[in-house]
Amino acid sequence: MTQLRTRMIEDMKLAGHADRTQRIYIQAVRALSKYHDNRPPDRLSEEEVRGYLVWVQEHGARGTFQASHYGIKFFYRNTLGVNWALFKKSSGFPGRGACRRRFPTPRRSASSAPSATRFIAAASA
Repeated sequence: MTQLRTRMIEDMKLAGHADRTQRIYIQAVRALSKYHDNRPPDRLSEEEVRGYLVWVQEHGARGTFQASHYGIKFFYRNTLGVNWALFKKSSGFPGRGACRRRFPTPRRSASSAPSATRFIAAASA
């Protein structure tokens, strides 16, 4: 096992990833390396990784692309400490989390749900 793979496994354990997730992420990085004639993934450029992800998206199922993208993203961000633009959201729209923070919805428990009696009482008044 290479030092990079050992380091990635340690990083995934520290992040709390399940064994199955670890296997999928390792497989994604291995496939990336194999696609580029078994070149070490730490020696690939951002454009080469992007080209591979485009290829996976065109030739694989949706779940395959997502697993590959997340595994490769984890490897480059967490293990190598590289933060390429490829792994950043590029749309000008805020993500779901930003919308929730800007427009919070009130949380209600089942006991505090509006009841029909309040509406009836208000209508009869």
